[in-house]
Amino acid sequence: MRGVTEDLPPAREAGIDVPLLDAPLLDDLMPWSVAPLRLGRGWIVAPDVRTLRERWARLVAADGAEREALFRASRARTTGSSVAALPGQRTGTGRLARETGACPEPVRLAHGPFDEQWLLPDHRLIDVARPELWRVADERQLFVVEQGYVPGAAGPAVLVTAALPDGRSPAGRPGRIRPLFRRPEGREPNLAPGLAEFLGGRYGHGVVAADLLAWTVAVAAPSAAGCRVPLPADPEVWAAGVALGHGLVETQVRGARGGARPRLPGGRRPYVRAAIPARPAVLSYDPEGEVLSLDEGRISPVPAAAWEFEVGGVRMLEQWFAHRTAAAEPGTLEAIGPAAWPQEWTSELLELITVLALLAEREAERTALRARAAADGLGPGALRAAGVLPVPAAARRPASVLDHQEEGPEGQFALL
Repeated sequence: MRGVTEDLPPAREAGIDVPLLDAPLLDDLMPWSVAPLRLGRGWIVAPDVRTLRERWARLVAADGAEREALFRASRARTTGSSVAALPGQRTGTGRLARETGACPEPVRLAHGPFDEQWLLPDHRLIDVARPELWRVADERQLFVVEQGYVPGAAGPAVLVTAALPDGRSPAGRPGRIRPLFRRPEGREPNLAPGLAEFLGGRYGHGVVAADLLAWTVAVAAPSAAGCRVPLPADPEVWAAGVALGHGLVETQVRGARGGARPRLPGGRRPYVRAAIPARPAVLSYDPEGEVLSLDEGRISPVPAAAWEFEVGGVRMLEQWFAHRTAAAEPGTLEAIGPAAWPQEWTSELLELITVLALLAEREAERTALRARAAADGLGPGALRAAGVLPVPAAARRPASVLDHQEEGPEGQFALL
């Protein structure tokens, strides 16, 4: 897969913007999008499952005012709120003030860029859960997460995850969440009507949703108006970008959906050279030795590109570490956590280093492809002439997927 852009013009000089003002918006290519989740309380997310179970046990062991205080009530949720179950989740729908049952089974959550954590999937705990996302989240689904626009900030414009994303942005400017499919089981691609047929006619072969996803990951660029995706007129450029993008998607989803786990070549794989202490407090990096230090713990080799990898102007390794070591207010549910650094966190850190290194080493290819596609591209005018634009209003709304009953508040079935 390497070398697919060797015949393309070199990337532009650093600091010179590629002309993208006439490139289509992702909002027109994948028109159905959902705003980020609003969790409302931090204690319902954790990097490990055991912590969530302990927090739940502490909550249901408390009564009255203590339970309400631990819960961290908001305008949207209190322990007396009456809400329906989340689609696909077997959780209680009685008022939380009376709850004495077992902990809901945690689910994987993409908690911001490159940070997969765990969530208690109970609608009574989440201020705004976006049920339309839960209805289409299954083993076939992938989610495109636009990163909020930060002028001059480095990093990808979009990320892909197989886990349900919360849409968090490290810069505090969330983008949008775009499922690849509008219905469960990989049905009805979330593409502008007629787009796949139009591109297939231009490139001389069929184009499917996964191809457009791959192309988007390969070339998408941020802008103040939203994420822009230049579409090339040249079929060879399209083929090169799709090939590159499929590799990038496989790296980002980390073995989900039948793909391979990301790995660097043997001599470049990061290893633990000195054991990570029970409660590391400082993360640092030595570029000369390619050593990542967690207090006296040592991991190497860690490529400088992995350490420097940013999204929205924030270093991903530093943010990942901060999410696991930040101090919490004593006596709160957030303060409940592992007594010592779990081994699984070390494994996740090694994999994250690998993911960031693999993505960083393809950045020059992405830049070259984006420049070529933008210089000789299919702009919105071509899409309008083909009848792809404007996008019908129905394509921007969720599809009707209510083919089963969903439990409403207090155990009643919701009206469909």
